[in-house]
Amino acid sequence: MLNLERLRTLDALARHGSVGAAADGLHVTTSAVSQQMAKLEREVGQQLLAKNGRGVRLTDAGRLLADHAARILSQVELAQSDIEARRGQVVGEVRIGAFPTAARGLFPAAVSSLRRDHPELRVLSRELEPEQSIGAVVRGDLDLAVVLDWSNKRLPVPGGLAQAQLLDDAPDIAMPSGHPLAGRAEVDLEEFAEDEWVSWPEGEFCHEWLVFTLRSKGIEPRISHLAGEHHTQLALIAAGLGVCVAPRLGRGPVPDGVALVPVRQMMRRHVYAVWRTDADRRPSIRAAVDALRRAAGSEG
Repeated sequence: MLNLERLRTLDALARHGSVGAAADGLHVTTSAVSQQMAKLEREVGQQLLAKNGRGVRLTDAGRLLADHAARILSQVELAQSDIEARRGQVVGEVRIGAFPTAARGLFPAAVSSLRRDHPELRVLSRELEPEQSIGAVVRGDLDLAVVLDWSNKRLPVPGGLAQAQLLDDAPDIAMPSGHPLAGRAEVDLEEFAEDEWVSWPEGEFCHEWLVFTLRSKGIEPRISHLAGEHHTQLALIAAGLGVCVAPRLGRGPVPDGVALVPVRQMMRRHVYAVWRTDADRRPSIRAAVDALRRAAGSEG
């Protein structure tokens, strides 16, 4: 009889590619991963891992069993969903992730309401960029993720995931209060062709969106400063070091010396939740989505 937890360990190794990454994904030690794999090899009577430089790789037998493990674990997820749905009780544990402004703008209200309305449900939350959190949902490291895309640049979402719209976020342009456009009711992005920009770190979806959007309007962006936190970006703006896109969700207090002006083209960030379709009937998932929708409604 194959042990389910050992199959889960093998599945994590296949998905993450290393013992260390699998241990992080499973929230266990590397030695626990190694021990589980050694026991699984004894159970099946075949070598599942082989040395590969300083790491390991799956053998042919390991890959074959990992494919079966992924299907078995998916069936287990479906069985758990059906059992939870039949009981109709919101219990157990739900792991959710969100990009920083959504975590700041939605999680306090959503998680508090889940704790109040469903005291037997444990909620674990973490901040992750959209691409990372979608990958975590696909791998099973997260049950639910809050992600975003833009009206002119969509985020690729793989098959097998369900979605629920939470809100549309209309960002403004933040600029020093002494900027020539600071007193305007609306602005066009083309008017900032000569300005320096403060942006998200390179490689993040929103940074790629900013570069794509400005170039589509014939502007080669002069990005001088990179910062992941919007509060840091606004502090740089207050110091007179450029302009930035300032989403409204989770914005919080705006420092002195910063002016916010809406964009005439009505840029929109679409904020939505995603989860695996094989977990669609879990009451805990439905409760979490409902709580996020209520939080999004109060935020809007």
